[in-house]
Amino acid sequence: MLRNVREQLETIFRQDPAARSVLEILVCYPGFHAVQAHRLAHHLYRWGVPLIPRLLSQLSRFFTGIEIHPGATIGRRFFIDHGTGVVIGETAEIGDDVLLYQGVTLGGTGNEQGKRHPTLGNHVAVGSGAKVLGNIRIGSHVRIGAGSVVVHPVPDNCTVVGVPGRVVRTRAENGALEHGRLPDPHGQEVEDLSKRLRALESAYSLLVARLNFEREPARPVQRVS
Repeated sequence: MLRNVREQLETIFRQDPAARSVLEILVCYPGFHAVQAHRLAHHLYRWGVPLIPRLLSQLSRFFTGIEIHPGATIGRRFFIDHGTGVVIGETAEIGDDVLLYQGVTLGGTGNEQGKRHPTLGNHVAVGSGAKVLGNIRIGSHVRIGAGSVVVHPVPDNCTVVGVPGRVVRTRAENGALEHGRLPDPHGQEVEDLSKRLRALESAYSLLVARLNFEREPARPVQRVS
């Protein structure tokens, strides 16, 4: 447990430039509080202790705004930045060195039984407000852009953006998720359609001008006496 706490502190210092001291993290970081509470609740859940794990998770949700079901499996050096509105379902599995921003949901898609929540590999970053839904696997070194909705598996080393989420890069960088530098596939599609429309309008104008020229009767040539 002490090792996990030390790794968590080191991870926060590495991921969050706003962290100033250990005391600040211990007192002011809801993501840190939620993860530590979950690790205790998860151990009790695995030991078959009734009710207490869910009570711990609900207390953690009340104080931090982060809901993690005690059945969820979380790896080492897991960091929730800010954290408000994060929801992690019962059968979710999260690898090592994963970063979630506020508003992220790792949820299900219905009332199915068994494994119904996503599995995240190692070194995954999920942007603000993104939703990863269903029993799907998100590979290692994957970046998911803010506001994306991912409902299909994602291979390793990819960047995903959009609704529904689509792979826009096949080699993810190992650095932090930079929202301002992510591609915009929908915007690119609109720009491509605009270019095609302008080309069609230009071709149509040329065609109309040519037809008008061909239909115009020839004027008689006046002789100068």
